[in-house]
Amino acid sequence: MKNLKYLLAVAFLGQASYAFAQYEVDALRFSQTQFGGTARTLGIGGANVAVGADLSSLATNPAGLGMYQRSEFSFSPGLGLGNTESTAFGTTTTDARNSLHIGSLGAAFVNRRPDSDSNPWRSGTFALGLTRINDFNQSFRYRGNPSRGQDIFQRLSTDRRQDLDDLAYKTYLTEEDSKGIYVPSDYSLSRGKLTQEETVLTTGSQTQFDFGYGASYKDRLYIGGAIGLVSTRFSSTSTLKAIDPNTYPAGTEGAAFSSLTYRETLDTRGSGINARVGAIYRASDVLRVGASIQTPTYMQLSETYGAKMDAAYDQPIQVGGKTISSSSESIDPGAFDYALTTPFRASGGVAAIIGKHGFISGDVEYVNYSSARLSNDNSDPAVNNSYDFGPTNDDVRQLYHSTVNLRVGGELRADIFRLRAGYARYGDPYKENSFDRTQNYFTLGAGLRQNNFFIDVAGVYSTNKRFYSPYVLETDTPVVGIDGSRYTTTLTAGWTF
Repeated sequence: MKNLKYLLAVAFLGQASYAFAQYEVDALRFSQTQFGGTARTLGIGGANVAVGADLSSLATNPAGLGMYQRSEFSFSPGLGLGNTESTAFGTTTTDARNSLHIGSLGAAFVNRRPDSDSNPWRSGTFALGLTRINDFNQSFRYRGNPSRGQDIFQRLSTDRRQDLDDLAYKTYLTEEDSKGIYVPSDYSLSRGKLTQEETVLTTGSQTQFDFGYGASYKDRLYIGGAIGLVSTRFSSTSTLKAIDPNTYPAGTEGAAFSSLTYRETLDTRGSGINARVGAIYRASDVLRVGASIQTPTYMQLSETYGAKMDAAYDQPIQVGGKTISSSSESIDPGAFDYALTTPFRASGGVAAIIGKHGFISGDVEYVNYSSARLSNDNSDPAVNNSYDFGPTNDDVRQLYHSTVNLRVGGELRADIFRLRAGYARYGDPYKENSFDRTQNYFTLGAGLRQNNFFIDVAGVYSTNKRFYSPYVLETDTPVVGIDGSRYTTTLTAGWTF
């Protein structure tokens, strides 16, 4: 089995060498969801497991649907502003990526018995809605001058049987003899003198469509269940450039290299299904306790991958009796279907109700990322996928572990006005803790309630740190540190009826 240090280097790659089949990266990417929903839930840091009476309960604890008193429709558009600061080869570079999205959309339909009815089942609510549970929109770039032992030629000196190696050979950046692949002496003066830069752009999201039902027993115990249909869209484009900025006199030996550009694209689409059940118990007028569990999400995913290499030469080179000054090669886009089963999730929460003045709530969520499993998707009889996911699933077990996610928040009420604040901490899913990848979320919100109309606004500021390697070397693999931040504003407009 691969050792953990090598696995971590592989995991840092993300999309940059996707031809190396980094499906363990996908297992985490599509399992590590974020809290989302209406501006009310976002404003309290997502801590709504024991709060209820909000459309976000569909995606967290459907028992909260049983707390509705009136039917409701709401719509929540949002704007995300993302920034990254990357450090590589002693140089820091910034980038940004913004996006518009729909955070939540749905309706709850309440059937409540009159107070004169003695039936202990006081009400029932059917709800359906969309919730954005993951956001992949990010752009980062780095630029610097790697040493000879870390530059792209050092990577090309070892053939890993990837598309990068194949395209480098076809564009005459490497040659082969009885001893194997090597970088020819025509490029020797450029070794250790390159300026390398890369831009990685990712887009897409995961959206969950839920329909569920919640019921109230004596307005004391609330139970509910929901089924979720998950839609996944993820696209990534990475463009790596290496340039020799030096100018050499004509005929200088070893000065043939000018630049290379290597571009990879990945597009993943898929759908999945899960289910959740939950309960909330109102122990007193002050205290509520809630819990919910969500089954693993079973997803069927389809990806399309492509790569292209462009090379330019300062001094024309001789190939097959021809003199060329540039070369370009690409691979035909390849498609592959596979399946992913994400981890089981369990959540618990407590809410303290401060009369008519508001509430304070807190949630704890448990997720074991090492339990994610990849498999072949053979739902189409005409396609026989036989990829061996056994080693990849072993890597998932070795790389990841369980985490506890914490969310706390509160709401202050003053007549028709609402003020909210919250904080969430999502733990590092990696076993190896040399780098801290904890995600932190800080939230603020406000709202206004009228007879049949309400409007809420929330701001979520999140920070995270990730690590990325453009390629793996036998020793001294380059690692890019990326500090990311994102500010999301969500507005919810709703009507009761």
